[in-house]
Amino acid sequence: MQPNLGPGEDFQLLLERQVREMQTKAAALNEAISAAGATVRTRDGAVTVTLAPNGALTNLELGHRACELGPARLTATIMGAVRDAQRQTARAVADSFATINGDGESTDMVRSFLPPDPPPDGDFASPETAAEPERTPPPAPPAPPRPAGPPAAPPSAPRRRPPADDHFDDESNPW
Repeated sequence: MQPNLGPGEDFQLLLERQVREMQTKAAALNEAISAAGATVRTRDGAVTVTLAPNGALTNLELGHRACELGPARLTATIMGAVRDAQRQTARAVADSFATINGDGESTDMVRSFLPPDPPPDGDFASPETAAEPERTPPPAPPAPPRPAGPPAAPPSAPRRRPPADDHFDDESNPW
């Protein structure tokens, strides 16, 4: 298969032009991805999370309201904010990739890794509905009575290690 050369263009010039285009795209993609992190603050201001472009949590701030939420609701609020930031970050990276590389198989592959959108009512309990009373499991039924039988023998004295016949002390031998 012959490359698509213009009139008077040689193969080396074509390769150099393609390398320059790829370098330009790589630099643009690097810059776009570097700016793709996200910061999400909950509506009530209790939690603010910041994620790097790779999805790593880089900052977590708890507002004054966070202490009022209680452990279960605070956990749900933090996890919800992190998931929202992850979705935003992943979409920004995928959109940057598509802008620079266009639509195609590679862009479809990148988009296939996007986290799913949450259901309309949210995929985690909102701070207002997250706390449920703790439920204790019902007590276990009592064990059935043992049938009467002969009394158990008293425990025997522990066995002792016989004295070693040789003077070689093997520390790895537990007996």
